[in-house]
Amino acid sequence: MSDSLNEVINMDFSLLHPANSAEQYKTLTPQAINDLSIDYLCESLTDNAFERGSIKNLMTNITSDERVIQYRSDIFNDLYKNPQLRVDLEQLLAKLSDLRELEKFKKDSDASDLWSLINRLREIDGYVDCITDIKRSLEHFDISSEGLLELKKIVSDIHDNTGFPEIKKDIEQALSLARKIKSITIGVNMDDLLRPANAGIISLNDFYITGNGILGNFMRHISKDGNELNSDKGLASMRSFHQYSPGTQKFGIPTSTRTPQIDSPSMTSDTATGGDPLSQSLTKSVTAIVKKIVKSIQSTLHKYISISGFKLVSLVPEIVFYIRWATLIDKLTADGTVLCKPEVLPLGERSLYAKDIYNIKLALKSLGGEKTEIIGNDFEFSDNARIYIMTGPNRGGKTTFTQAVGLAFLLAQNGIYVPAKSFKFSPCDNIYTHFPADENDTVDLGRLGEESKRIAEIFQIATDKSLLLFNESLATTNVSEGLYIAKDVVKAMKYIGTRTIFNTHMHELAHDLDQLNSGTEGTSRVESLVTGVDHGKRSFKVSIAPPQGVSYARDIAVKYGVTFEQIKESLNDRQAQ
Repeated sequence: MSDSLNEVINMDFSLLHPANSAEQYKTLTPQAINDLSIDYLCESLTDNAFERGSIKNLMTNITSDERVIQYRSDIFNDLYKNPQLRVDLEQLLAKLSDLRELEKFKKDSDASDLWSLINRLREIDGYVDCITDIKRSLEHFDISSEGLLELKKIVSDIHDNTGFPEIKKDIEQALSLARKIKSITIGVNMDDLLRPANAGIISLNDFYITGNGILGNFMRHISKDGNELNSDKGLASMRSFHQYSPGTQKFGIPTSTRTPQIDSPSMTSDTATGGDPLSQSLTKSVTAIVKKIVKSIQSTLHKYISISGFKLVSLVPEIVFYIRWATLIDKLTADGTVLCKPEVLPLGERSLYAKDIYNIKLALKSLGGEKTEIIGNDFEFSDNARIYIMTGPNRGGKTTFTQAVGLAFLLAQNGIYVPAKSFKFSPCDNIYTHFPADENDTVDLGRLGEESKRIAEIFQIATDKSLLLFNESLATTNVSEGLYIAKDVVKAMKYIGTRTIFNTHMHELAHDLDQLNSGTEGTSRVESLVTGVDHGKRSFKVSIAPPQGVSYARDIAVKYGVTFEQIKESLNDRQAQ
């Protein structure tokens, strides 16, 4: 094999990042993983627990590298647009997974077990078949992504320059040698009490033993008159298939230094292995006799083991990741859901321009049979606004929308299609969430203390490239205390320059934003965003507008008939009856 080919095969190729990229990853916090419902997404992708764990690990380690994101996005696009390519790769996954066992060969290459070595040969044969099938599939479909084109080149180089015809020929010859063994003739020496003393292989035969079977031959012998014993030390019609070991007797039976006695250790079962003298002797004899065959097969393996950095085996989790997501997106689009390929903008812009963005969880619930209303919203992060104070009534869509933005960023940065008509974005370096904690977690510090502690931890690591999602944060029973802290938190977000959605019931937080923007340092402008109802009906639409406050409550009160006028009128009607 040429040095250049070795270099190509042993390179650190991945479908997650291009070669020679200085990819860097940041891991989502446990809080963000929970708040964004990552486990729910993974459960929607596959029933296989191992695959769910692998996909979750890949998704929750995110990169803000524009080149890496584009690399993934293009690969996903190729696989999504070529369903049959996904089918072909799916069929190869099981084969590739099985080839993980090949790595063991590096540890037990000096093993003398014939059957183990035969299995290794079959595995290499399977590897050759996998390479051939992948090459054929990648050449058949129209692909344009850098990653899949590079994979096609690597596979073609392995196939065309590693001597696959010779590999197949040598493997077949080695397997043929082993297949010649059709039967084994066993000899057993008995002691004076007719107990097995020792045993060994008399010959390996290239034919099957035929006749009425061992039991039939034995019955015919004991039925003879006189039951004469065979005094011929040779066995007719048996042909030797091996060279006898110098350390054995004529028939290949290991020599014994003395005649075993009744209480001899060699006559009892091995308490460690459960073995007996017969099976132990046979094991030793088989090992000695097949030594030449083993050596021949080992030679074949060592000749070609260099082709198997078997680097393609490491691609299995990556292929599973893309295929599972492409299959799910296919199902969503077939169900009428709109998704799009994200467009990557420069990291430094800290921008987002989304048309009809929605929460993918709603689409997944709809796919599962639930009746859900999916409302898309136009939304952006830009110089006009990077921090939004979102207000609205309960169940008006604040949490759903906040989560939708986080999930869209997460999918886009993993290269997956995004739930929107269009999605242009600057990557974030990480997503930090601050959702209400479980009551059990607030016992020591109290809710306000616990929430303040978590906010402080976020600010210790957040940067101007980070995405912050706050959901009903600091909403304590004492509104004035929560509002006091919340105002300073928003000022800190502006000072750092983060992109943020801060949804809250504290409408006062969204007042006097002009004064906050002009009086606080920082490049992220703060804006008021409202969502909820329209003329008493839930619309789940978001819009940039001043906080509605009392008007929202008025709409809800009128809808459910709990204004003073409505209650008074109802009471008068009852009294008049």
